[in-house]
Amino acid sequence: MSGYPAGHTAAGSAWHDPAPLDPRSAPLPRYGTGSLADLLPTIAAGMGVPGLGSGMELAPADRVCVFLIDGLGWELLRAHPAEAPFLHSLLPSSMNGTGTPMTAGFPSTTATSLASVGTGLPPGAHGLPGYTVADPATGQLMNQLRWRPWTDPHAWQPYPTVFQLADAAGVATCQVSAPDFQHTPLTKIALSGGTFHGRLSGEERMDLAADRLGAADRSLVYTYYSEVDGKGHRFGVDSEEWRGQLMYVDLLAQRLAEQLPPRSALYVTADHGMIDIPFDPESRIDFDEDWELRAGVALLGGEARARHVYAVPGAAGDVLAVWREVLGEQMWVAGRDEAIEAGWFGPPGEGVDDRVYGRIGDVVAAARDDIAIVATETEPNESKMVGLHGSMTPVEQLVPLLEVRS
Repeated sequence: MSGYPAGHTAAGSAWHDPAPLDPRSAPLPRYGTGSLADLLPTIAAGMGVPGLGSGMELAPADRVCVFLIDGLGWELLRAHPAEAPFLHSLLPSSMNGTGTPMTAGFPSTTATSLASVGTGLPPGAHGLPGYTVADPATGQLMNQLRWRPWTDPHAWQPYPTVFQLADAAGVATCQVSAPDFQHTPLTKIALSGGTFHGRLSGEERMDLAADRLGAADRSLVYTYYSEVDGKGHRFGVDSEEWRGQLMYVDLLAQRLAEQLPPRSALYVTADHGMIDIPFDPESRIDFDEDWELRAGVALLGGEARARHVYAVPGAAGDVLAVWREVLGEQMWVAGRDEAIEAGWFGPPGEGVDDRVYGRIGDVVAAARDDIAIVATETEPNESKMVGLHGSMTPVEQLVPLLEVRS
């Protein structure tokens, strides 16, 4: 097996020459009107926090809880009514009763999405545009979920969070999550503001979130559950383990909803969806074994479904041409400026912050088809994952915004 997508051989010997996917044809995040970055600014504006708002429409509430379920995409939820009867029953309430989903930003990955939720900014502004991205100051890959190597968090992401702005405006604000997350850099720059309450079990988190919601006349509570995503990565979204987690989190959401104090709104959302990718050479192309894709590449960032490719000096054009020739039928492959201008990292035409520009790959590749660009030597753990995410396909990008009011 060559490891090339169906219909391709090595460069220069393709048996046909199809037109590559146009980067402008990718289904863009709905920045400004219906993305994760618009959620908290809209909620906080409805609570009277000055200077915030978006094009999203949500009915105001005095007390709001956001429950983020890591990995629970819209398409996955729609496909599993038996495992999640409560959440599935709320699908018509999504997006202010329109029954439609929100979008994650790009890439549809946890670090990027949590930063968008917490700051109310798209990735091109908050500066976490991928799972791993190059740090222009050091030339090294920076893992923005695990924060390795260490980088000053507030230099990396200098904007205040919506939680901080709400807290300063007199809204009782808190986060209820696993204790391990309290002091992580990602929490500090994306989700801090008010008080952090660490609780181990999901039931404890739901009970405390409801309690904190009713503790003030105006309150904003954020709570989080990770293991739907965890089981999906390890076993896949077609596994009994994943379905078991979906059943459990459905009970958690119902437990929280049944305890809402008066004048409250509960929003259940997610940071991304997930897709299982088969373990075969056509579906999982191994960058570390592919001389053609490696040519001219200094660093491979991002993740298997959404790659940032950093070229050696002077090679960016050649790398773009090769990646587009080899993968362009199955992935949207764009140069850095093309991806920015098209609106991958923020509203089209608005650009990105100067400090973020060099973090984005010289080439950015997002999977349309059921393929992944793995790296079995340099990313052994990630390459073993069954369920993956990161791109702009509906199963990865679309997320629910389910609503319960008291």
